[in-house]
Amino acid sequence: MTTERYRFFDQNPILPNVIEEIRQGLRESPKRISPKYFYDEHGSALFEQITDLPEYYLTRTEIGILDEYKEELSQIIDKSCCLIEYGSGSSRKVRLLINAIAPRFYVPVDISREHLDQSARAIHDDFASLHVYPTCADYTQTLELPDVIDGAPRCGFFPGSSIGNFERDDAARFLTNLRRDIGPGGHCIIGFDSRKPKTILEAAYNDTKGVTASFNLNLLSNLNRTTGTDFDPSGFRHQSFYNETLGRIEMHLVSKTTQNVTLDGETFHFANGETIHTENSYKYSLDEVKALAHKSGMSFIKHWEDSQAWFYVVLLRVPDAAESDVG
Repeated sequence: MTTERYRFFDQNPILPNVIEEIRQGLRESPKRISPKYFYDEHGSALFEQITDLPEYYLTRTEIGILDEYKEELSQIIDKSCCLIEYGSGSSRKVRLLINAIAPRFYVPVDISREHLDQSARAIHDDFASLHVYPTCADYTQTLELPDVIDGAPRCGFFPGSSIGNFERDDAARFLTNLRRDIGPGGHCIIGFDSRKPKTILEAAYNDTKGVTASFNLNLLSNLNRTTGTDFDPSGFRHQSFYNETLGRIEMHLVSKTTQNVTLDGETFHFANGETIHTENSYKYSLDEVKALAHKSGMSFIKHWEDSQAWFYVVLLRVPDAAESDVG
């Protein structure tokens, strides 16, 4: 293994043809645009504001759980491990986890090179004994992790209920890939937002200050800047609701009037009241979490929750080759 404490690994992920991707989404019925286009610089700043809103319980609740049970986690996770974080966010949660379990290696995985390098260097500078190997890749695809971590036990970390942004079958495929990444005997720590009353969920995505609405509408401004669309953000309104049948929050942008939008010479017509579906956020019961773990070939070890059971931090383990019973 290398003694070099910082090295950037670039898998040169294939970036999508953004114009073609947006074009195909606007041709669908109903129209849809991926939530990844929320996150330009302004969108990321708005999301940070959302995490501090009184209605948006998810971030502070997950941090509270990690903080309350950090000693228990430190006793379970091998201190010589490689901590692999899928998606490199604000780093508040992973810093808490690094302090708790003292891993030898940290491998954040993200598709955004500049953001990944910046956040990984900050962690490298703040944890003197930690070897940091940021890996630029699309974590929804099969990963090739740095060979410098070969031989180290592995622990995956996927916080923030980001698992809820996958369709349920896609969530199982993602966890199957994660299982391969961390290997037999490895663990993973995943955040799940729980099913709960509709009033609580809808308030979290329709805050009284309108920050979530601005975040949703910013997607249109981002596309205007990056792809040359001519959306009029003032011609749309934010809509978010809990679909109880599917167990998910849905976010939409609703056209306030009849209007046309152009992209690369093609015109897309919007009827009054027509929507663009911008995000799903699936919520999970504990039984659904266990079923998902079983489907992806991992063992459900335990979970921790807040006093109201609004959020779950779940510990899964990849069975050793000799183990036949899963979940």
